Amino acid sequence: MKSRFLVGVAAVATMLSCPAFAQQQASENTDDGDTDEIIVTAQRVSQSLQDVPIAVSAFSSEALERQQIENASDLQLTLPNVTFTKGNFTGSSFTIRGIGDLCVGTTCDSATGIHANGTPLLATRLFETEYFDLDRIEVLRGPQGTLFGRNATSGVVNFVTAKPDFSDFGGAVDAEYGNYDAIKLKAMINAPLSDTLAVRVAGFYLKRDGYTKNIYDNSRVDGRDMYAVRGSLRWEPTPDTTVDLMGYYFREKDNRTRSQKQLCQRDPTGILGCTPGGLDYSTTNGNATLAGVLGSSQLLAISGVNAIAPTLGLGSLYGPDVYASSVNPADLRTINTDYAPTYFADEQQYQARIEHDFGKLKAQLTGFYHEARVDSSQDYNNAVQDRSGFTAALNTLSALADNPATSAYFRPISNALAPNGASGDLCTSLPEETGTGAYGGYRYCSATPQDFDRSVSRSRDWSVEGIVSTDLDGPLNFLIGAIHVDAKTPQTDYYVNSFSLDYISGILGSAATIGAAATPSYRATPYYRNNSDYYTLKSTGIFGESYFQASDKLKLTVGLRYNHDKKNSRARTTLYSDANQTAILVPYSATDATATLDNFDFDPGTTGNQAYQERQTSFKEVTGRAVVDYKLGDDSLLYASFSRGYKSGGINPPLSLGSGVPETFKPEFVDAFEIGSKNTTADGKFSLNLTGFYYNYKDLQLSRIVQRTSVNDNIDANIYGAEAEALIRPDSRVLINLNFSYLKTKITSTTQFTDTRDPSAGRADAIIIKDISNGSNCAVTSNAGSAAAAQGFVTAVNTGLGLRAPTAFAANSGISATGAYSICGVLRANAGANFTVTQDGLPVSVLDNSLPQSPNFKFSAGAQYTAAFGNGMTLVPRVDLTYTGESYATIFNTLNDRIKGYAQVNAQLQMNASDDRWYVRGFVQNLFDSDAITGKYITDQSSGLFTNVFTLEPRRYGLAAGFKF
Repeated sequence: MKSRFLVGVAAVATMLSCPAFAQQQASENTDDGDTDEIIVTAQRVSQSLQDVPIAVSAFSSEALERQQIENASDLQLTLPNVTFTKGNFTGSSFTIRGIGDLCVGTTCDSATGIHANGTPLLATRLFETEYFDLDRIEVLRGPQGTLFGRNATSGVVNFVTAKPDFSDFGGAVDAEYGNYDAIKLKAMINAPLSDTLAVRVAGFYLKRDGYTKNIYDNSRVDGRDMYAVRGSLRWEPTPDTTVDLMGYYFREKDNRTRSQKQLCQRDPTGILGCTPGGLDYSTTNGNATLAGVLGSSQLLAISGVNAIAPTLGLGSLYGPDVYASSVNPADLRTINTDYAPTYFADEQQYQARIEHDFGKLKAQLTGFYHEARVDSSQDYNNAVQDRSGFTAALNTLSALADNPATSAYFRPISNALAPNGASGDLCTSLPEETGTGAYGGYRYCSATPQDFDRSVSRSRDWSVEGIVSTDLDGPLNFLIGAIHVDAKTPQTDYYVNSFSLDYISGILGSAATIGAAATPSYRATPYYRNNSDYYTLKSTGIFGESYFQASDKLKLTVGLRYNHDKKNSRARTTLYSDANQTAILVPYSATDATATLDNFDFDPGTTGNQAYQERQTSFKEVTGRAVVDYKLGDDSLLYASFSRGYKSGGINPPLSLGSGVPETFKPEFVDAFEIGSKNTTADGKFSLNLTGFYYNYKDLQLSRIVQRTSVNDNIDANIYGAEAEALIRPDSRVLINLNFSYLKTKITSTTQFTDTRDPSAGRADAIIIKDISNGSNCAVTSNAGSAAAAQGFVTAVNTGLGLRAPTAFAANSGISATGAYSICGVLRANAGANFTVTQDGLPVSVLDNSLPQSPNFKFSAGAQYTAAFGNGMTLVPRVDLTYTGESYATIFNTLNDRIKGYAQVNAQLQMNASDDRWYVRGFVQNLFDSDAITGKYITDQSSGLFTNVFTLEPRRYGLAAGFKF
C-alpha cells in the first residue's frame, strides 16, 4: 500500500511539481530558455552558483515563497543529504551528510555553522522563527574548514537578508489565514533617502492555535504567538564603498511544546519503566523513576525513616504506581497532561559591515553583536498522576504536623506541600534560583500531583571579522581573513520539579534533624537542577586561500585556517546533596539556600569544598582544503577536493554521583574527499549537478545520559554517499526539478557503550537492578556465567534489605534477563570474586552501526506550470513531493531507535496580476497529514526510559494574498 502511494504521488509530482534546485522562477526565463544566474557567496566572494567547486544549494526569496519554505523544518525537506529535527532541551539540529549536533551541552559547538550574512551565529533562535524578507539562503554541504567563521564539520547554512534598494520607494504586504485559526502577516518598506542612502524595514507576525489536543482539559497546545522585525540601512558614500547596518529582534511567547509526544512500552515490573520491545502509547512505570524509588516505603524503611512512622512512604515498589491508570491517547497529536506548557524566546542581532573596492583589492570589515534567551517548561512525563496512593502518607504527615512533639519538623512540610490537608491541593516547587522552592514560598498548587521541567538559557556573543580579497590580472589571487568571537552564557539551567521530590526532600530532612534534635530542615535542593552558572568562549581564527589559474580551464585552490578556542565553565548539579553525596540540610525558615549550597563540595577533583566545578580547556588546530577544478566548457565544471574539518572539544557537566565519565571530551576531525560536476546546457534548459564524497571521521562527539545529565563521548566513523540535482526547463512555462541523495554511514570504533534501554546487553544470565537509592540501573552477572548463581546472590542480598527476589520481564519486552529492585552499592560490596556489578549496564558493540539522523536516501521532485491569460494575468499550479528514507535515533540501531521513512506533499495554486503587483494563493502543506517522526530522544534510567518524539507539522491549508507598491 505504501509503495503504491509513493509511486502515485511521484507520478503526480513529476508532472506538476516545483523548483528546488537552482530556484529561478519560470517568469525569469526568456522565450529562448536563457536563465538568470544565481549568485552566491559560498567562497566569501560573489560567484555564480554553477562556478563554485562546492556542493551548495541556494534558495532565492521567490523560491522560498513558492516552495512553501517557511522555517528550518521546511528547508531540510528539499535538500539532498540534509535532515532537521528539534531537540529535547530547546535546541535543534541540522544533520548534513550524517554529521549533526550529536553533542549536547553548554560547551558543545555546532557541527552545522549557522550564519547571518556570513557571520556565525551562536545559540541562535532562528530555528523557532519564520523566514521573511530574505535575499536567499545558501546551504553548503561538507566541512567548511577554511573560510567560514568558526569551523563547521557538516556544513553551513547562511541566511542572506534583503538589502535596501536605492531605485524606488516601495513595499509589500502579505496576509495569510489558515486552519488552526492561523493568522500570518508580513510587510516590508524600502525607502531611498538619497542617491547614496536607503533604509529597509521588514517584519512578520504569526499567531495560531495549537497543533496538539490535550484531552485533560480539552485545550490545544503547541500554538504560536511570535513576531520579528528587521531594519537595514545601506550607505554608499563613494561608488567603491558600501556600509551596511542591520538590526533584528525576534520574540515568541506561547505554549509551544519541545517534544510532540512520549512513547513507551510499559514495564509492569518497574525495573526499567519502559522496555525495548517497542514504542507504544503507554506511560512509563512511575515506580522506576527517581521520585518513585526515593519515596517508596521500602527505601524509607531501609533508611530508618519508618522508625518515625511506618506509613510515610508515598507507595510501594511492588504496588500500583502513579501512572498505572493514566491514559496516553493513541495519536501523536493528542496528549493527556495536567500541566500547561509555556515557551518564551527572544533574540537580538546587530551587524555593521563596511566594504571598499580598491580596484585590484577588496576589503571587508564586519562587527556583530547577538543576544538570545529561551525559557521553556512542560509536563515532564506528559501524564496525569493518580494521587490515591498518597493518601496514607499525607494523613500520616498531617498527624505528625498536629503532634506537638513532632510539629516543628513536619508542620513546615504540610504547610508548604499540602496547605489544605490531605484531600486539598498539592503544591510543587517552582523551578527558581534560591534553591528553596516550595519551602521558600515558590510553589505551584493543583488538584493533581505535578512533575514538570524547565529549560532556560541566556547568552550573548560578539565578533569582529576582516577579509581582504584580490582581483589581480595575473594567474594568482588570494583571500585572507581573521575573526575573533567572544561568547558568554551567564545562565543555562535545566530543572526537573516534582511533588514527590519535594515531599521526599522534607521527609528525609526532618527525619535527619529530628533524630539529632537539630534545627528542622529539608534536603536541598528539593528539585533537580543542572546549573551551568557561567560559560565563556573566546575563539580566534586566521584563514586564507590562494587561487592559481593555471590555464583558462584549470584552477587550483589551496586554503589554510588556524583556530584557537578557549573555553571556561562553572557548573554544578543539585538534588538533596553535593557531589560527594553529603546531605545538604537547609532550615525551613531560610529564604535562600544559595549560601548553604555554596558551603558544600561540588568538585571532588579539587581540594577543599568547591561551590562549583570550574574548568578551563583550550584547543588549537590547523585545518585547510585543496581543490582542483577544470572547465570542460563555459557550461560544465569538474572538481575534486580534499578538506579537513575540525570542531573543538568541550567540558562535560558535573554529575550528582561519582562516575567514570571524563571531565572533558575531545575535538572531532573529518577528512573529506569530494568530486563533483556542475553542468548547464547552452540554452539553459537543463542543469545537472553531481557530487560524490567520502569522509574519514575521527572522534565524532555524541551524547548519552548519565545520572540525569548529558555527557559526551567520542567515536570514529566512515561516511560516503552521492548527490544529484537536476533542473529542467522545456520552455518558459514549465519548470521541473529533481534531486536524489544516497548516504552510507558506518561506525568504525571498537569501543563499547551501554544501551540504557537494555542494561543486560541481551544476555539471559544477567540481572537488571533498579537502584532504589538513586533510580539508576546496574547489571549483575556471575563470573561463571551462571544465571542461577546470579539469581541466588541477588536474592540473598535482597532478603537482608527487605526486598524481593528477581522476576522475569514481560514476554514481549525484548528482555531475556530478569530484574529486581535493590541497591547497587550494597550488591557491589558483597559481590566478592564471584560476581560483577556493572553500573548503568553491560556494554555492547556499535561497530558497523549507522550514525544517528542519517537516512540512507532522500529524493524530491517538483514542477510548476505558468498559464498565461490574454490580459497578462498568470495562474501557476505547483506540487512538491519529498521523501526521506529510514534512519536511526541513536548509535545502537535498535528497533526502538528506528525512524521510519516518510513522504510529504505540498501543493498550491497562485493567481498573479499582469504587473505582478498582487497575488492570491491557495495552499496546502503536508497534503496527506503525515504524522512522520523526525527525531527521538530517550530519557535516562531514573526517569523511566520513556522516549520523546518530534514530528513534522500536521496538514496546513489556507488562503494568502499580497500586494506590492
